[in-house]
Formats: sequence, structure tokens, C-alpha cells
Amino acid sequence: MHRLELRMCSVFSTYPTPAGPPRYAGGGSGFIGTALTQLLKARGHEVTLVSRQPGPSRITWNELSRLGLPGCDVVINLAGENILNPLRRWNETFQKEVLASRLDTTHMLAEAISKASQPPRAWILVTGVAYYQPSLTEEYDEDSPGGNFDFFSNLVTKWEAAAKLPGDSTRQVVVRSGIVLGRGGGAIGHMLLPFRMGLGGPIGSGHQFFPWIHIGDLAGILNHALEANHVQGVLNGVAPASTTTNAEFAQALGAALGRPAFIPVPSTVVQAIFGQERAIMLLEGQKVIPRRTLATGYQYSFPELGAALKDVIA
Repeated sequence: MHRLELRMCSVFSTYPTPAGPPRYAGGGSGFIGTALTQLLKARGHEVTLVSRQPGPSRITWNELSRLGLPGCDVVINLAGENILNPLRRWNETFQKEVLASRLDTTHMLAEAISKASQPPRAWILVTGVAYYQPSLTEEYDEDSPGGNFDFFSNLVTKWEAAAKLPGDSTRQVVVRSGIVLGRGGGAIGHMLLPFRMGLGGPIGSGHQFFPWIHIGDLAGILNHALEANHVQGVLNGVAPASTTTNAEFAQALGAALGRPAFIPVPSTVVQAIFGQERAIMLLEGQKVIPRRTLATGYQYSFPELGAALKDVIA
């Protein structure tokens, strides 16, 4: 049995100002964290959470700061305030929370790893495909440039930089995730009601690419990165069906639900709800392919959108 130090939080967690310790709602019970924990435990790994509150199989952030990282084989970081929370206005305060929820926690964990007397074998960080510039024509793999054209691409660049460790004693992996599809959370949770009512449809023009991944495959890629010693560097956490557009996704979701999906959400409505800067994440997209992920030997459980959606809404 391997001992695993796993950092997870709910996608709806709230965070304090950078001066205070991180706060988490639900600890490791978040959407991605729950799926990953279940998979790792099923494979015989012992999972410890870094949490605000003490408890079984947990250490607190204060303990991490005072005592350092306990002995473990792997550290995984899933931190991040939900950027597309429609209840939060896109203002300077929220932007600072988005930055702190990613950069401060990542830096704290990276520092704990670098100071550990027995460093973990691997350090895995989950970021996002917002690193790549939206385009209707470009195709991006793990070696493609990006990270320097807007708030979100710069955020990913800073986030990944905060995770970098000196030396090579710990294997380092970054998984740039697409939109995660799964039961009980993620993007689908906000889409099902209008689609079930026959009011679903593409967002904006619908021509933008929609890089997606089933939650089982995101957890699978993280487990693969944990267990396979040859995996390192950047992996794209997206499904191989990289040519999916937003309109095709809407049509496939409508078909899976047995409902029409022809009512578009106008760009002006998206911009009014999320603000112009955030709306870019929904109105524009990237064609991202998981070339290195496939080359490492990972085999997808849900490579095609139709099967993934049927599993999600079953």
C-alpha cells in the first residue's frame, strides 16, 4: 500500500484574504476530489487530506506550516475558487480570491515539498486549458505556446510557476484540464435543467471549440500520473474527441436527454451574467488534443462525447 498526501477542495470553497490561512468547504468532498479519492482508495492507496479542520486522515494547514509535510509518496493539488460562479461579480475582490485560491495554496505545498527531509516521489498540479489562446483554427498540444494573452492564461502561467520545484528529486506533472463532465457537479450541473425543459442550446455562435473530459478520465489521468514513473511534464486533461464544438456538445446533450437543443444563449446575455472578461471562457474556445497524455499510455474510458454524456445523465 502506498501512502498518498492528497490536497483537495470543493469547487465551491471560499477563501480568505492572502494574509490568512486557506479555508475550505467540505474538505475532500468536492466534485473532482471525491471521484479521485474513490479511485485511489479502490486501487489501494491511503489518502490524507490537507484541510482547515482536523479529523481522521487529515492534516490542517497550520500543521503543514508548523510541522512540514508528513511522509508521503505523492502530493496532488486540486485547489481553485470556482471562476464561473454566476453569483459572484467579476470585480477586483473576486479576482484576488481567484488568484489566492490557486497561487497561495500551490506555493505553500511546493514550499513544504522542497523543505521535506524525505520529499515525495511525485507532485501533481491540475490547472486548465485556458493557458491556450482561443481560436477557431489553431490546434494545441502540450508543447504549444500560450499563457500570456489575458487574465486567465496569465493565471495558469503564474499557477504553474508557483508549483515548480528546484532539482529533480520529485517528479513533477501538470494536468491542464478541460471542462469536466460528471454526475452531481461540474458543468453539467448547471445545464441539465434548461436542457430537460427543452430550452437548451449552444452558447453564442456555437462555433467555438469545447474541450471536455469525463470526470472518470480526469481522475484516471491523475492516477496514471501518480503510478507511472515515466510520466512527467505537462499533460492535456481533455478527451481525444478534440473537434467538438459548443453547438455539437449542445446537440449531443439534447440527444442524450431526448430533448431539442436549438435555443441559443446570446453572447450579450453571457456577458451580462459573467462580465466581458469571464464570458470569453464560454464564448470562445480552444481545440486541445491530449497528444502527450496518449503517448504516456493512458487509455480513455470515455473518449467519445455521446458515451460520456449517457454515463453522466444515467
